[in-house]
Amino acid sequence: MAAVTVTVAVSERWEPGAFKARVDQVLHHFAAEEAGQLTAIDDSLGPVADAVETAVADGKRLRAAFCYWGWRAAGQPDSDALVRAAASMELVHAAAVVHDDLIDDSPLRHGRPTAHLALREAVQGHPEPSLAARSLAMLAGDLLMSMAGQLFVTSGLPAAYLGRARPLWAALARELIAGECLEILHTGAAAPDTAFSLKVVRYKTAKYTVEQPLLIGALLGGAGERLRAGCSAYGLPLGEAFQLRDDLLGLFGDPALTGKDGSDDVRGHRPTALLAETWRLAGEEDRARLRTLLAAGAEADAASGTADSADAVRDVMRRLKAPDRIEAMITGRVEEALHALDELDLPGPAATALTGLAHSVAVRRS
Repeated sequence: MAAVTVTVAVSERWEPGAFKARVDQVLHHFAAEEAGQLTAIDDSLGPVADAVETAVADGKRLRAAFCYWGWRAAGQPDSDALVRAAASMELVHAAAVVHDDLIDDSPLRHGRPTAHLALREAVQGHPEPSLAARSLAMLAGDLLMSMAGQLFVTSGLPAAYLGRARPLWAALARELIAGECLEILHTGAAAPDTAFSLKVVRYKTAKYTVEQPLLIGALLGGAGERLRAGCSAYGLPLGEAFQLRDDLLGLFGDPALTGKDGSDDVRGHRPTALLAETWRLAGEEDRARLRTLLAAGAEADAASGTADSADAVRDVMRRLKAPDRIEAMITGRVEEALHALDELDLPGPAATALTGLAHSVAVRRS
């Protein structure tokens, strides 16, 4: 069996900035290579190549971090090959983001125009430039997902190690798509339901953000049944906490920090847990007002119209203390994750890192 490449003299202390730099280096180099191969086919593919590189330019690299610490939790040493495999989780995320922005018609991501808007310049001469740009964005997202699998299998890890995690890759893609489909199918629901919203949270975001990267890393490292169960017990509630925080930031965060349009969720009438809890707490008068505001937000052509609707929805949410309910859900899920972590008795560096990641997921401003 081939040996795993190990980086020597690496600090055992969790240094998020240093780890992010390692993942960034892998992603930027890999995306640049792919972009170069794309434009070698034809120069006119340059804008699509740029969209691919832009999609991986930024990010917290949380998914890669969870994959890495799943590996370390299994008792494995630091490995450059594992970092490459972990970086593939970020390509899955980049693909999901491009597709999600396209589905939601979101205008901003990381403070920049989303792919389907940035690509309009490349198709100005097309009979239907908006449709053409959206089609190019969809294909760029497809390419990013393909790149994720390519980076994973060429990471340098032994084939036997990669084989341990292959079944979970299929589940990751299936469940991510299922979550996105569930959100689309229930967007605009007449009576938002918290239990269903949490199901969307689990499948659209929670599993591929924390649980599955962590499990993939652990499986690559040869984790036994107890560790795998512990990864799920930690990862699922923490992933849900991550998305619940995202729901709050989507409406109540600072767009200068989130890099997103603060009225997106209202304009899209998305079935978030925040909206569902607001609906649950509301009386008939507030429900009637929410129906009117959400309809106005969805129909508004001007940005100001959508912003006004979002401000009014925020006022209703604050008055009913729905954000407090979501904060309580976040706190409860983080506590559940940390309790599961304590039960595992992990190696010191892994326990420290996963504890720190749990707190950073729950308490963030972007």
